[in-house]
Amino acid sequence: QVPLVESGGGLVQAGKSLTLSCAASGSIFSINVMGWYRQAPGKQRELVAVINSGGSTNYADSVKGRFTISRDNNAENTVYLQMGSLKPEDTAVYYCYALTSRFRTYWGQGTQVTVSS
Repeated sequence: QVPLVESGGGLVQAGKSLTLSCAASGSIFSINVMGWYRQAPGKQRELVAVINSGGSTNYADSVKGRFTISRDNNAENTVYLQMGSLKPEDTAVYYCYALTSRFRTYWGQGTQVTVSS
């Protein structure tokens, strides 16, 4: 069973919006933090946004004011990333991330987001 299943990536024009979603399977227990990282070609994986079970969020400076992370704890731990005012530099593979209360980490398979200029 895949622990984290992502959806919503694709090709979009600059300035447009896109929403990613990630659902954690029932095999993961006591998730504390969920979020998104991204990796562009030739670059290291970087944090985009995370949210904890209490609703506190943290964003990369590059996406503040443009991206919004939210979490539905009632929907089997589903996390969303609403991406607005997309820029070509947002092009990357986006990975869903989960951290349990026992500090075990999980990663999704990644979903490609491509922003054309």
